[in-house]
Amino acid sequence: GTGADNDLYINQAIVFIEDAIQYRSINHRVDSKSLWLYRWYYSRTCQWILSLTITIILALAFIENPSSLTITSDVRYRPPAWNPPCGLTESVELLCLLLFLVDVSVKSYLIGWEEFWKNKWLMAYILTLIVSLADWVVSLSYFCTEIVRVRRILRPFFLLQNSSMMKKTLKSINSTLPEMASVVLLLAVHLSLFTMFAMLLFARTKDGQQDKEWMRYFRNLPDSLTSLLVLLTTANNPDVMIPAYSKNRAYSIFFILFTVLGNLFLMNLLTAIIYNQFRGYLLKSVQSSLFRRRLGIRAAFEVLSSLRETLAIAQQSYVSAGALRQVLLRVEMDARCKQAILRSLKKCSCDQLSATQFQKLFEELDKDSIKQHPPTPEYQSHFMQKMQFAFGHSYFGYLGNVVALANIVSICVVLVMDADKQPSERDDFFLG
Repeated sequence: GTGADNDLYINQAIVFIEDAIQYRSINHRVDSKSLWLYRWYYSRTCQWILSLTITIILALAFIENPSSLTITSDVRYRPPAWNPPCGLTESVELLCLLLFLVDVSVKSYLIGWEEFWKNKWLMAYILTLIVSLADWVVSLSYFCTEIVRVRRILRPFFLLQNSSMMKKTLKSINSTLPEMASVVLLLAVHLSLFTMFAMLLFARTKDGQQDKEWMRYFRNLPDSLTSLLVLLTTANNPDVMIPAYSKNRAYSIFFILFTVLGNLFLMNLLTAIIYNQFRGYLLKSVQSSLFRRRLGIRAAFEVLSSLRETLAIAQQSYVSAGALRQVLLRVEMDARCKQAILRSLKKCSCDQLSATQFQKLFEELDKDSIKQHPPTPEYQSHFMQKMQFAFGHSYFGYLGNVVALANIVSICVVLVMDADKQPSERDDFFLG
């Protein structure tokens, strides 16, 4: 009937507006049962349970065998770590995997079969669950004595696929790799050439006392590569240069050239490329998010314009202000934005909203909240007004900073004076 159709349009508009608020795609099922399931899945309770499940399955690594989770990290005093019995952590893990199975099933159903084949993350999610469950069965069949557990390597994927920010970061890294490859190749050539020069320059001589540089850092090809690779990060600078520098100051030219070309030029060039690629991808990501928001708002307008009570004038669709108000009251969104949109809707004198007016109302979602200080209280008492003036003056804040600085200085002086004293000889009066 007409009433059922209107209720469906209202629910669709609610979901589309919530999709726009969260920058979600609107490519999902929109029948009444699917909309109820969709809102339940993205509710705070359901998402909180999913986040807790991810935390638990990642935290299992701290107590699973082999585990080093003890009070102290010193091997001399560390007691044996608790070894849970076989089946305890596996039961918790199975529960988490079953919840993930429900999660991927609901996601796959909501987006539909056609969108499922386009979503590589969901297919990878299902493959990860299949491998994890198969490895879990193998683990129990061996009574938890197997050496390799493949599913432990796959656990971070559950966190990755549930975080849109991590997905964006991974895509950005993937798009940056081709640009980075050329600079990485230059770094490899730079490192290889200077490694060969170093092995020729610091070759072994007849005088063993003068071969300290060769013996410590450039004895063979792997040692030479390692020494210069570490020098590229300046971690062993100037230690790697000292034996040769002690022999002849001119050897420092080699290390200076290597550091200037590698660290100050090529590494900075690599950093600039990474920054530029991330900046470009971030701009595209923001544009994509804003487009999804505009698309969700437009979809809400289209379904609301299909209501029986709306009008179509000159082949142009309109939305009833009352229908929009009914939708806004049921949408889960920030209270500040909701009140601002309702106020703007109330100021609008028209009963029917065009697409431009409808979109303009939701521009409030793009605005950041401005936090203001609460107004200064007004007192009738003359004494309270004097107190308010004195304690509210900027000089009173300066006085508080001076007192805090004096306390810090006095504590430092006492700590320095008592540094060499035995605990029984110390006077803790100043420290409380």
